[in-house]
Amino acid sequence: MSMADVTGNSAQIRLMHLVSPSLPIGGFTYSQGLEWAVEAGWIRGAEDLSNWLEGLLETTQVRVDIPILIRLYRAWAVADEVEAKYWSRQLLAWRETRELRFEESSRGRALANLLISLGVEGANRWQSTLALCQPAGFALAAQCWGIPSSDAARGYLWSWLENQVIAAIKLVPLGQTEGQRVLHGLVDRLAAGVEQGMILKDHEIGAASPSMAIASCLHETQYTRLFRS
Repeated sequence: MSMADVTGNSAQIRLMHLVSPSLPIGGFTYSQGLEWAVEAGWIRGAEDLSNWLEGLLETTQVRVDIPILIRLYRAWAVADEVEAKYWSRQLLAWRETRELRFEESSRGRALANLLISLGVEGANRWQSTLALCQPAGFALAAQCWGIPSSDAARGYLWSWLENQVIAAIKLVPLGQTEGQRVLHGLVDRLAAGVEQGMILKDHEIGAASPSMAIASCLHETQYTRLFRS
């Protein structure tokens, strides 16, 4: 095996580390409105969940998160903190509720602290920018560990999807097998979404997810909650 092969394999393993549900950034503690949607009867089973997630994938994830993640990846490639801060703030601006912005900044701070502890180059120097949103730290780690941008984008989107399904398994509730069927059914759409999101121009970035925004707002005052607000 050549050194290039070893380096490439290490990058893939680093990506698995970065998208692991066990990463201590609190991803499993948020439902992004899903908890209220289940309580309201919008999501009653696997088919409803699949439709909900596909809608969010095609709007928020493909049209906001992925293109901004790619721009953050490029900014960190040339150590351009000004550009990285600009796109991090843009991402926050697209989070439509206080709850979603709180989640984003909380995960950003947690990931920034983790990257510092792991010795990721620049994490300590750029901590305040990394703390703005999770994709800022995700992109920096991907750059530092030699993970190609397309792989990083697929990993980021898979992590989001898996966390949502894990939450739904607890909330709907769904069986583990049903949850895996939902994941399996969205794989091709996820792959296509990454390709679409990576080529969006600056003026094409942006989306509205009114159902998630309503659910997130109402989740803040939901009487009983499993997930953070």
